[in-house]
Amino acid sequence: MNINTILFDLDGTLINTNDLIIESFLHTLNHYYPNQYTREDVLAFIGPPLRDTFEAIDPNRVDEMIETYRAFNHAHHDALVKEYETVYDTVQTLHEKGFKLGIVTTKIRHTVNMGLKLTKLDSFFQCIITLDDVEHAKPHPEPIEKALACLQAKPEETLMVGDNHHDILAGKHAGTKTAGVAWTIKGREHLAKYEPDFMLEKMSDLLSILGVTPH
Repeated sequence: MNINTILFDLDGTLINTNDLIIESFLHTLNHYYPNQYTREDVLAFIGPPLRDTFEAIDPNRVDEMIETYRAFNHAHHDALVKEYETVYDTVQTLHEKGFKLGIVTTKIRHTVNMGLKLTKLDSFFQCIITLDDVEHAKPHPEPIEKALACLQAKPEETLMVGDNHHDILAGKHAGTKTAGVAWTIKGREHLAKYEPDFMLEKMSDLLSILGVTPH
């Protein structure tokens, strides 16, 4: 398999922001709708852009709700974000072996930078496409196409790695290979339904898929 470019989703793929995201949603929704939403309810909101989620809940207060969410999210970011095992070493190895590495996320750039800095992953990626950079979020192919252009990469030589069906579908729409991560909070069975080319049990599985020897 001739892959020279790897694109990663960020949240739930490289860094474990699940608790942060869930707590941010619960904080926001409890503020506007006390005791109406549970942890189970907000799992469906992980992945899509915030605007899409809040539009569906209350179109008249979208901006206000986004602001409430982000204020809590940024205030608690460093306490609640963790990295997944083998992520740092795997990404470092791929970087050293000359793979082109990019991030394609539905987050805004400021929050992305916070997560990468905290986990010290910030020096490995040549291209980061955030919600600020696109008109259409994943599963639309635009974010991936922008990353490919930025990295001067071909879709058929690229692997998109993510924890959400939006990532897998965006990769398929853009013509890349796709890998799901079994540690997705929505469960590997959910992700498997979208038929990614690979399912990673841990991030270091990427190395054997790509035929790379770890250092």
